[in-house]
Amino acid sequence: MKEAEPIVRAEDVSYTYEDGTQALKGISLTVRAGERVAVMGANGSGKSTFFLHLNGILKPQEGRIFIGGKPIDYSRKGLLEVRKKVGIVFQNPDNQLFSASVKQEISFGILNLGASETEAEKQVEQVMEELEINPFAHKPTHFLSGGQKKRVSIADILVMGPELILLDEPAAALDPKHARMIDGIVDQLSRRGITILLSTHDVERALIWADRVVLFDEGVIAGEGSPEEIFRNDAILKQTNLEKPTVFQIFDTLCEEGILDPKLDPPHRVEELAAYIRQKGTEQL
Repeated sequence: MKEAEPIVRAEDVSYTYEDGTQALKGISLTVRAGERVAVMGANGSGKSTFFLHLNGILKPQEGRIFIGGKPIDYSRKGLLEVRKKVGIVFQNPDNQLFSASVKQEISFGILNLGASETEAEKQVEQVMEELEINPFAHKPTHFLSGGQKKRVSIADILVMGPELILLDEPAAALDPKHARMIDGIVDQLSRRGITILLSTHDVERALIWADRVVLFDEGVIAGEGSPEEIFRNDAILKQTNLEKPTVFQIFDTLCEEGILDPKLDPPHRVEELAAYIRQKGTEQL
């Protein structure tokens, strides 16, 4: 089976803020079309700065960013093309929402890209239905709950038909109900074939969702690999101050106590761990 083409390629990207903070130090990363990539690391490790480079909001001081095989053109026309392909959803939706009503907010981006009012209306209605936004479509954005604001900020991007969506901690500051709702929307986008880079601190979510995990640490990539490769590596977890997923911790303890065979494939979900335990109980009968 032919490997998917890269949608993003970063080559030796470095960036230093005006206060002297070295946010990125020679970052190189390739992301292929359709991938689900969890980007992890402590606050200040460079994750958000890297996302801002992929959308063309920031320009590398060293290195280059390629989108769809082409280096980003930082002219107004070039950036417009990039933002048709790459959408970013900020951690704080208040930094993204500014129109008077929800429907106006979602319409703004696609109209700004040059769509006709008829085409924009069609796309906006479709996205609002898909994300269950219609019940509050005419409310002022500043009256929305945190979960509603997140859905609108995702709709802002989705309506433009991007190939890649960058989600900066989309479930941050949400209650469990709305966090699960946002997780469901992210899964839905992924099933549609949209490439997703998801910045998160949630190792449990990354374990079951991601195809690949990329760890940032003080402006460099400290490690990348499958969720199992990353979360079974105690040294790299310690370096990046990440906890091992709970299901791995329990599995390791049961193996150490001789209850389960350490040769078993590590379970990624609680249901898989429970199945191992039930099987062990059956064998002892």
